[in-house]
Amino acid sequence: MVSVETLMLRVGTGNRWSYRHAITQPVHGESPDEAARRLGGVEPGDRRVVVHSTSWRYEPEGRVVLTYAVCPDPAPWLPAIELPVLEIARGEAPSMPSPDRVTLANVVAHAIRHLAFLVAEDPVVARVLSRHPGIGPALEPAGAPA
Repeated sequence: MVSVETLMLRVGTGNRWSYRHAITQPVHGESPDEAARRLGGVEPGDRRVVVHSTSWRYEPEGRVVLTYAVCPDPAPWLPAIELPVLEIARGEAPSMPSPDRVTLANVVAHAIRHLAFLVAEDPVVARVLSRHPGIGPALEPAGAPA
């Protein structure tokens, strides 16, 4: 079984990231990208928001979860959860990439780091996110919450 989750990301005061989370299964004939846009409330072709697959994980009950970052949050007036620390979950060894435990906060932190990589490497993503003044500084290592 495949599930799609979206993390609608926004930056608040002090470069602190907040997120909203939604998860679903794609409906018949719907691609994971389409499901992520549906969950995030993003229309196809919207040039103000980045929707990007940032990771996947296998859960013990047999589900594969595809994670998408949606940035900036298209509905910033809705309640969100603040992420005080960006903590990435890591495996124990180079040949054991899956961590023993992955929390939603770890997934959000990974998505934010993935966006930072994209800003540096993907001119389309960099252009979109540069239009949102608070996001760039929060993606820089010095801007990351302590």
